Amino acid sequence: MHRFKLDKDHILSNQDWTFPTFTAYGPGRFKEIGKFCNNFNISNPLIVTDSGSIKLPFISELSNLLLDAKVNSNIYSNISPNPRDDEIDGGCKKFKEGNHDAIIAIGGGSAMDGGKAISLTVNSNIPLWDFEFEQKPVDLKGKNPFPKIITIPTTAGTGAETEITAMVTHVEKGMKFCLWHPDARPCLALVDPELTLKLPPNLTAWTGIDAMIHAIEGYSVPMFHPLCDGSALESLSLISKSLYLAVEEPDNLLARGGMIVGSYLGGVAFLKGLGLVHAISHMVGAEYNTHHGLTNAIILPTVMNYNLPGLEEKVKRMSEAMQFEDHSIDGFKNNLNKMLDRLKIPKGLNEIGVPEDCYERIAKKSMLDQAYGQNPKKANLDELNELVINSIKKAR
Repeated sequence: MHRFKLDKDHILSNQDWTFPTFTAYGPGRFKEIGKFCNNFNISNPLIVTDSGSIKLPFISELSNLLLDAKVNSNIYSNISPNPRDDEIDGGCKKFKEGNHDAIIAIGGGSAMDGGKAISLTVNSNIPLWDFEFEQKPVDLKGKNPFPKIITIPTTAGTGAETEITAMVTHVEKGMKFCLWHPDARPCLALVDPELTLKLPPNLTAWTGIDAMIHAIEGYSVPMFHPLCDGSALESLSLISKSLYLAVEEPDNLLARGGMIVGSYLGGVAFLKGLGLVHAISHMVGAEYNTHHGLTNAIILPTVMNYNLPGLEEKVKRMSEAMQFEDHSIDGFKNNLNKMLDRLKIPKGLNEIGVPEDCYERIAKKSMLDQAYGQNPKKANLDELNELVINSIKKAR
């Protein structure tokens, strides 16, 4: 890898994009948040973040930037690493009590998923689970059913800033579900690589691998969608040039820029769908509250062993995008495993607290996940049992 370098003039310059939503990208763009709120007639947003981010500097800086622009705000931070439906209810209550007119969702994927889920239900007065992805989109009545929402990623992993899709845990069922509505979309994605400079190496690695998996799984979905496929390959190209540098040189802004754009493009790529890595990971996360990116990273090799035979042409194009030399299926898998080794990813879910005796339950739940049906191969329950137990005991 790394035969080709990142384009410094592009990655470190400010850009405004209109696809897939209005996006302000560039180092230092975070400081423009007050201007953007004024432009969108936002006067009293609720800042939604996760419980792990509430004490990080970007939260107080955001509040101060809004004050400077004469924009009132309040903060809701009761969002878990795997957001829960009861936490969404609490955010809706805080939104209404504060008479807020918009949401600023800032943090990693959990913070943005929490903010997006709140935005779906708080004004529409439609029950949260009526927005489940597999159901027919609900009919909306009245004006402005969704408050304006600005998404600000502070990790380079989920690509959650690009769309209103939110993964939320149904506490009673112990399962994660995807929520969305076709008429809901961020009014702004504010993508500033400077916000990721303080991200520790382990979280940089875990979220970075998550972004890579979005591109791999999205590209592997058997559907003709050249917009998503092009985004997937460019995502893999940027990640292959950036991830090691971002982990091993945390203050390398060029690498951070490459990663956050790669993550953004991964978010576009999986509009096509995902696959069994995510189907299994969602259910593990719902039960054991594991870090989503790390869980994905551990599961990846097992699912690649199952998925890739028969995808020779797609593997070749992904391998070329990532600047590997051996474009065979075995070569691609070996190179991915080398990445996971270098980034110190555990070799089994048992190393992060997932017990072996859950495998049948997790496999059955995984078959109910939206991503299960998008996988390039249709796995039966016996095959899923084997994939899950291998992921727990030794994935690579």
